Parts: sequence; C-alpha cells; structure tokens
Amino acid sequence: MKIATLKDIAEQLNISVTTVSKALKDYPDVSKKTKLQVKELAKTLNYKPNAFAVNLRKRESKTIGLIIPVIVHHFFSNVIKGIISQAEKKGYLVITLQSDESYELEKKQVELLLSQRVDGIIISLANGTAKYDHLNEIIAQGKPLVMFDKIAKIVKCSKIIIDDRKAAYTATQHLIDIGCKRIAHFRGALLPQNSIDRFLGYKKALLDNNIPYDPSLVYICECGDMSFEEGKKNAEQLLTDHDDVDGIFINTDLVAIGAMTAFQEMGVKIPDDISIVGFSNWFMSSVISPSLTTINQPGVEMGKMAFKQLLKEIKALKKGKTFEPKTVVLKTDLIVRASTKNTIS
Repeated sequence: MKIATLKDIAEQLNISVTTVSKALKDYPDVSKKTKLQVKELAKTLNYKPNAFAVNLRKRESKTIGLIIPVIVHHFFSNVIKGIISQAEKKGYLVITLQSDESYELEKKQVELLLSQRVDGIIISLANGTAKYDHLNEIIAQGKPLVMFDKIAKIVKCSKIIIDDRKAAYTATQHLIDIGCKRIAHFRGALLPQNSIDRFLGYKKALLDNNIPYDPSLVYICECGDMSFEEGKKNAEQLLTDHDDVDGIFINTDLVAIGAMTAFQEMGVKIPDDISIVGFSNWFMSSVISPSLTTINQPGVEMGKMAFKQLLKEIKALKKGKTFEPKTVVLKTDLIVRASTKNTIS
C-alpha cells in the first residue's frame, strides 16, 4: 500500500502542500474548516509524518547508539532495559550493537553509528580494547559519548560507574569477617578497568587485615570469557593447586555459579569447606542452592543514568553550549546469602 504524503492530501483537497503542512501543525493563519478537512483526510489516508525529514530539519536523528560487550548477560540486559525505558519516554530510538568483547568489531561499530548520524553513543568497552582513537573520534565529531561499567579513564567523556575497588574490598572483607584465612580470587581479563579495580580491592582488603597476598591464589581469565565453564575450570584447578583455600571472591556471578557446580561435583561443601562471594547479583544467584552471596550491581539504574546524561549533553550541544564531562558513581550493596558462613569471627 502506497504511503500517503503531504502532496497526496494537497491534491485531493486542491490546496497547496504548504497549507497542508501548516494545517497539520495548527498554524493560526489557516482556517478551522481547512484544518478539519486536512486532518480528517490525513487520518483516512493513514498519513504519518516523515520522521527522517522532520529530524533532518531539526538537525537531529532522535537515534542513539549503544555498544555493549555481550547482550546475553544479566547485568547488560538490565542496563539495556534502563536505557530503553528512558529513551522511549523522550522519543529516541536505540541502535543496540554487541562487540563480542572484540576491539576490532567495536571500532567498526563506532564507525557505523557515526555514519548513521546518531545523536550520541553509550558504550561499555570490550575486554580487548586498549586503544581509544575510535572513541576520541566520536568526541572530535561533536557527538556526546557516555561510558559505563568498563571504561577508559583517559578518554575525556562522561562515565557512569560503580566503585569497583570499594565493592571488591567489601566482598573480600566479608570473607575475612566470617573467618576465612586463605582467600582466592577469580578475576577477569587483564585489560578492563573494572577487572583491575576489583583485583586491587581484593588485594587491599587482604593487606589491611595482615593477610599476606599470594599471587598463586589469583586466577586470571586469559580468554576474556567470564563464563560458567571458566568458573568450573578455575575451581578444578584451584583444588589441584591448593587444598587450604577457605574463601573465594569471584569477579562475576556466572563464573561463581560455575565454580560452585564444580565444587559440589567434587564433594566440596559450600560454605562449610569454602565460602564464595560473587559480583553482580544475577537472578539465578538467589535461586541456586546454596544461594550466592554477591555484590548487587545496579544495572537498570546505570542504564537510566547513562541515557539521562547523554540526553543532557545532546541538548547542550544543540543549544551551542559546552559541558564538562561528568562521572557518576552509583552505590553497591553486599547481599549475604547461603554461600558464605553466617558466623562472624
């Protein structure tokens, strides 16, 4: 079925296209009778304004880009939910792309979004991202850029984050408070800033409590795949390497659940033999047995804040105003469940 245009309405009513346009916008110099005729015919023909043309005149696309490392991930799906909930209220379309933890793919996706003339971009960096020219190009083209979760500190843009170091410290301190003496850490890949900060928080908690830091107790996810299988593999290796570990702080809940599965298969009792703290507070963390003690990471709130900050910057640029990049640090909480002992030493 042919899409109705202003010209179609004008020809049927024998008036100008300009008059039709003014009537639809309720201009005062068009008679009430003409307005009524135009609007009734527009409804009959199912006329819809050309959003692209309208946005072109306004010099905006009403579209933003979102690049995330992994879509099938509880935390990132919550972030998407938060962003889209706010974007829809303001009439914005969100183009969502997955970098699959690839720096090269992330670069191509930035180029694609810029070529689509999006009004701004929100991004959480891939594990493999160590160069930032593509991010600086966004800023150079006058587009607002907001990072969240996995960020680059040296890129001058707004960031929505948590205090990963403090959260990791809290998680490790909880293990110490319940009496754990040999605490391992399953960390993420070497590059992401949040992985670095969680490791540093773990290490500081040990040292502040006069517990020697032992690098052999830190298991690095070399492949960048923070998965259930990675958790099982690290747990099996840990039991081969050490028989005295009584606590583990794990970088994300999915890996923690993989580790718990491996321990249970090998007859290790949780929390009697080993207490475990995860990170993110996935839904499954509360329904597995034993339920997982974890750090609650506010994904939906982070998404909402990321869009709100981006929108502020889009509006500022539209008005020809400058703005200073802003860093927002959201609060985290320790959710104590059955995977850690319930007695404080």
